[in-house]
Amino acid sequence: MSRLIVLFFVLFSLSGFSQEEELESLRIELTFQNPDTTKVKTSLKIINLLYKSKDYDSALKYIKGAQMLSENLNYQKGLADITYYKALIYNSKDDYINASSEFHKAKQIFETLQDTLALAKVKNQLGVLEIERGNYKKGLKYAHDGINELEKRALFEDLAIAYKSIAKAYNKTHVTEKAIDYYLQSLEIQERINNVDGIIENNVDLAKLYLEKNDYKRTIRYYENALNYIESNDNELKANILADLGGAYLKSEDLKTAGDYLVESIKLNRKLKNESGILKTLNNLGELNLIKKNYKIAEQQFLEAGNLGRQQNNKLELLKNYKLMKTLDSTKGRFESAFGWQREYFKIKSSLDAEKTNFEEIVLDEATNNEAENDTILQAQTIAPIETQDVDSKQKLDRLKLIFYAVLAAFAVVLVFFILFFLKRNNRAKYTRELEVKNQKIELQNEAILEQSKHLESINNVKDKLFSIVSHDLKDSLTSTKGFIDLLKDGQLSQDEFHSLLPELSENANNASLLLFNLLNWSKSQMQSLKPKPSLFDIQQVFHEKIKLIEQKTQKKSIILIDNTMRDFVYADRSMVEIIIQNLLANAVKFCVKNDTITISNKIENGNAIISVADSGIGISVENQHKLFGNNTFTTIGTENEKGTGLGLTICRELVELNQGRIWVDSEVNIGSTFFIELPKTRIENPINT
Repeated sequence: MSRLIVLFFVLFSLSGFSQEEELESLRIELTFQNPDTTKVKTSLKIINLLYKSKDYDSALKYIKGAQMLSENLNYQKGLADITYYKALIYNSKDDYINASSEFHKAKQIFETLQDTLALAKVKNQLGVLEIERGNYKKGLKYAHDGINELEKRALFEDLAIAYKSIAKAYNKTHVTEKAIDYYLQSLEIQERINNVDGIIENNVDLAKLYLEKNDYKRTIRYYENALNYIESNDNELKANILADLGGAYLKSEDLKTAGDYLVESIKLNRKLKNESGILKTLNNLGELNLIKKNYKIAEQQFLEAGNLGRQQNNKLELLKNYKLMKTLDSTKGRFESAFGWQREYFKIKSSLDAEKTNFEEIVLDEATNNEAENDTILQAQTIAPIETQDVDSKQKLDRLKLIFYAVLAAFAVVLVFFILFFLKRNNRAKYTRELEVKNQKIELQNEAILEQSKHLESINNVKDKLFSIVSHDLKDSLTSTKGFIDLLKDGQLSQDEFHSLLPELSENANNASLLLFNLLNWSKSQMQSLKPKPSLFDIQQVFHEKIKLIEQKTQKKSIILIDNTMRDFVYADRSMVEIIIQNLLANAVKFCVKNDTITISNKIENGNAIISVADSGIGISVENQHKLFGNNTFTTIGTENEKGTGLGLTICRELVELNQGRIWVDSEVNIGSTFFIELPKTRIENPINT
């Protein structure tokens, strides 16, 4: 790698020397040339090299001499090219007035010369210039006029610029579909000429447009494309993209991936002290924590984001921040505060709506203003003669005075009427505003009551399910065990009979124990009080402990147990992992028939521990696979009519996620099922508490 870097700098240095040598050679050549068109052409070559190396002041000196010589020789082609370069330089120096003037001069000369290619290039540059200034209508006309010739000649660099400027104009005037079409055409050309900066910019522009359309799949695709082209040391560009990419994953409800990108984004943006990136990431992190009901962390992130947004006067991010703060306070029952955030939200929204006036409306306003000015001039021209007519006639002057006083009195009456009307209207508007405020408060309270009702309904469902399971499944297991004990106590069982029934008694006790485990943990997770206490432990040891609990069942069903586990450490809550493995082993036994096999194993992959429990049992249909880890209970009868609560896999999924892991299944009917669990081997920082 270091050799490649050295080679790059050597080649770069050589190219720099080569350019300097070429420039020096052209200067010497220019010195000894006769003052004719050849000297102008050599000057243009020097100007081109200086323009490309951004030495604009030196380029302008050569332009001045070449322009005087072209005028003396009446060399129109040279004069047109010189004027074009002058316009390019003024444009690069952000001198809009001179750039526009020189482009139009060059355009006139090229039109006279009928040089269609040069004319197309000038129109393309005029289009870019006007679009950058916000004159979208004029800019689009120039860009479209010049683009046909550029396409015919396959001038890819000029076409890429043209397509991008047209796309920008359509984007700013909210013609989204056309903007997307031209950005795609620009991206295709940038990829063809392998312009990395252009590829990144076009991918980011497309991602932003698809985000506005709520097409999160394409948004993610184009942001990730841009990331793939960014060099590892370009942290500033990467930091901005990571914030938006994390937000896109958040909108697509992939919370884990969103958290990963947003944590990386906040670290990088804080390191770079990029306040706009920090603001955007904090809003997204706060929203993620709000969804995950981590309200305290969410509030801290929203408050920090709000302060940054006000410092930067970033209205778009403030709009999002105020809306999220309103939702947070409503959820927590702080209605007065929620109403305050809603009021701030509407203030920002009104301000943004007012700024969305497009180009056509501005032109229309200007035209209207011009018409109004013309009307005022005409009125002045009409009134002026009246005031000067018959000034010597006293009778007519008195009559005019009388009319004037009458009009003045009428005006006073009308003015009083309007003042009264205005006061009445003000009072009515004030009453309407107060009524709206009350209605908004009631609406917020109703939303909160509805959310609380849903929460209570959910808790009630948990309670009903809990009582249902306790009254049926747990009761059956305990009743059966009690029956055995009563028979033994009353002396109705001999010692031999008791020993023969002891395995069944043990199995009932194990079933009741597992069921009670599941019930307690499921109910705690539903009430949001289950917290993991991770530590480092050997997963093979847990497997060996839990195998002992199912030995009786495996022997009864003649199931072969294959142990492929190895000594390996994971970082998780051991008691939770024990429950997960116990559930998976119990399920494997439940759905195996005689002479089936259960294989347990573990391995290391991508720095994480992968645990698997595989069986050659009856398998699971594709339709039922989607129901296994849902919030609703799902159960089926085992191969020997074993019953279940339907809670086991739901608890497994919740416990795995609490330990920063994931669980999935690979199954086929009549072939068997394999359940996989991925757990961390080391401590993982909370991905959203940053």
